[in-house]
Amino acid sequence: MECYRATKIQEALKILNQHKNCKLIAGGTDFVIKMRKGQLNCDFVIDISSVEELKGIREVGEYIEIGAATTFSEIVDCVLVSNRLKGLKSAAKSVGSPQIRNRGTVGGNICNASPAADMVPALLALDSSIILESVDSKREISLRDFFVDKGKTIIQPNEILTTIKFKNPTKNQALGFYKIGLRKSLAISRISFAVFLEIDSINRIEMFRAASGSIGKFPMREYKLEEFLIGRIFDEDALNMACRLLEEDVFDRLSGRNTAKFKSIASSGCFKRAIELGMDECRG
Repeated sequence: MECYRATKIQEALKILNQHKNCKLIAGGTDFVIKMRKGQLNCDFVIDISSVEELKGIREVGEYIEIGAATTFSEIVDCVLVSNRLKGLKSAAKSVGSPQIRNRGTVGGNICNASPAADMVPALLALDSSIILESVDSKREISLRDFFVDKGKTIIQPNEILTTIKFKNPTKNQALGFYKIGLRKSLAISRISFAVFLEIDSINRIEMFRAASGSIGKFPMREYKLEEFLIGRIFDEDALNMACRLLEEDVFDRLSGRNTAKFKSIASSGCFKRAIELGMDECRG
């Protein structure tokens, strides 16, 4: 296996275009584990951890843009990630150990397409877009269209995910995130939920997006919940009805699995906590 360290995006893209059986490495937190287990089938590796163009968090007009090689720790520490994005910081902070957060990248978390990817539900709830670049093209797609199955995405062999972007929340908008793991740290998510909402002066939900992790083949938007809650006054009755709707949907989704009953109930509790955290931020 040959390895090449790139320092520019175009440099990495040219090499990627020249080698068919090629893999990228940024943080390497998953890559190294797979390599040690003999699960990698590649002839050439491109190290993009030194590509500064892929790092950092920027405010560009009404958008926040995150470089794909930005680490989880950098997201946690960034002042641009405001209180209304507290859920994004919570998602980043829930990833592994401090050592993993210092090395692992948001782009890697997305491209691994794990059902339990901690960052992805939060980014889905923010209605994020991603930019995929090749030597001769650049395309922007919605993150919700990126995943096709467990561990599978629509990214092409000659493309690199370079940027994640979403609109910066405004007044009365906020993101809430909550994760259930087997223990408080170093735990892969059993269930995670993120909600993005906007409320008006009488507690009516003007905008609502929800996304889950670990209860499907990949992290996904929860459209039934969104349709049910948009336009409703947020009170205990509305929350309880939404939780029952989610329980039924998750149970049907996981029908036949031993975990279906547990995950349907636990999903409801996880969602409830996420929306309560989001509401707290909305209220300031």
